[in-house]
Amino acid sequence: MHRTDKARTGGRQADEHLMEDSEAVNLAADWSDISQGLRKDLGHQLHSQWIKPIQLGALNRETGALDLYLPTEFSANWVRDRFHDRLQLAWSIARSEVRKVNIVVHPGRRQLPDLRLDDGRRPANDGASAIALAAGAMGDANFTSSVGLDPSLTFAAFVTGEANILACNAAQRMAALEQPQFSPLYLKAATGQGKTHLLHAIGHAYLQTHPRARIFYCSAERFMVEFVQALKSSQTIEFKARLRSFDLLLVDDIQFIIGKASAQEELLYTIDALLAEGKRLVFAADRAPQALDGVEPRLLSRLSMGLVADIQPADIELRKKILVSKLTRFAPLNVPEDVVDFLARTITRNIRELVGGLNKLIAYAQLTGQDVSLQLAEEQLTDILSANRRRITIDEIQRTVCQFYRIDRSEMSSKRRARAVVRPRQVAMYLSKVLTPRSYPEIGRKFGGRDHSTVIHAVRLIEDLRQRDADMDGDVRSLLRQLES
Repeated sequence: MHRTDKARTGGRQADEHLMEDSEAVNLAADWSDISQGLRKDLGHQLHSQWIKPIQLGALNRETGALDLYLPTEFSANWVRDRFHDRLQLAWSIARSEVRKVNIVVHPGRRQLPDLRLDDGRRPANDGASAIALAAGAMGDANFTSSVGLDPSLTFAAFVTGEANILACNAAQRMAALEQPQFSPLYLKAATGQGKTHLLHAIGHAYLQTHPRARIFYCSAERFMVEFVQALKSSQTIEFKARLRSFDLLLVDDIQFIIGKASAQEELLYTIDALLAEGKRLVFAADRAPQALDGVEPRLLSRLSMGLVADIQPADIELRKKILVSKLTRFAPLNVPEDVVDFLARTITRNIRELVGGLNKLIAYAQLTGQDVSLQLAEEQLTDILSANRRRITIDEIQRTVCQFYRIDRSEMSSKRRARAVVRPRQVAMYLSKVLTPRSYPEIGRKFGGRDHSTVIHAVRLIEDLRQRDADMDGDVRSLLRQLES
């Protein structure tokens, strides 16, 4: 073979390896998302026992078949029997090219026999202790009311602020002993803002006030999977009877029921049946009912007939409160106030990322024996910070403040000393220091070439006024929300 031919062959092989590596990375990312969804749906114990051990195999582009590996024949059979349709649906939603999911034993593992003890118990090699719980979760006759509820997601652990107080109060009312004035409750929030936390909290609180209650918590995806399974096995009557026997129905991510006509119809009938009996229903989604495209009008009307409670993105004050509440778990570890301020100011997309960033920072500090510091946070959270960082400029701050106080933009640089001009200018200097990485001298130059000491005075003055003057604190909060949205 000529040297040029060898070079072309080597180049093609290198390209093929790069494509394979890229494909593996993309599959792993999709599996991470699917696995997290199943963890939320099934609960920590079931997920750890059966889903977490799954390893990704290769995707056959020609057949659309994806192999999922488990370590033993027993675990492969168990997952195949109970979760195959759910995994198939999740993968088909995540990647259209996946048309078939094969759940098999890892080819590099020894296939252990289904060992049975003398007393007829399940195989010891696959963690038989979880089988009773799993059967309770998936079986029709033994559905356990508390399955799927995360014990850490309670009202006591939910930090409130202006952004979520309405939704939290409505959720507590839904779980109270007395009958709520509204049903269903519809929680609307973007990803990671706390709607799933409130769903779990409602379930826990309702069980405290109604110890013998039957609760069904699931995602819309799980609802569809179980409904399809019931259709395939000709058990729709049993499915409907079981579903309508619950006292509290909690359905998360209702937006994923879009376009599923048969599942929508069954959910509609279930809502009508439960409401007629005075049962309680709570739904959560990332958009308002009217924004659910592909949902029939009758179902939209049921979803919005109660109370639609909107959870707004957390402002900087609420983000600080959440971080401080989480820090109690790590006492007596010292996390400086400037680190808390930095995280609350820069990780703004959602609460889940904010808490994840704090956990990652503290874990790294503990594992390496370093002190938690602002420098360590900037070094170790680069991925999270870059994903969240929206560059707010001093020009943008000045423009927003001038619109808020209804003054001309030129007053930010003018020499006028009238109170109606000076105070907005000081607020803009304060926000420039809080929301941008600019130094005091740099900020001063943007405000008509003022000295850095003038900026320092303005920042300290507004900080002090926020503590003493409720109107000033309200103005700053409102401006922060506008600039960070």
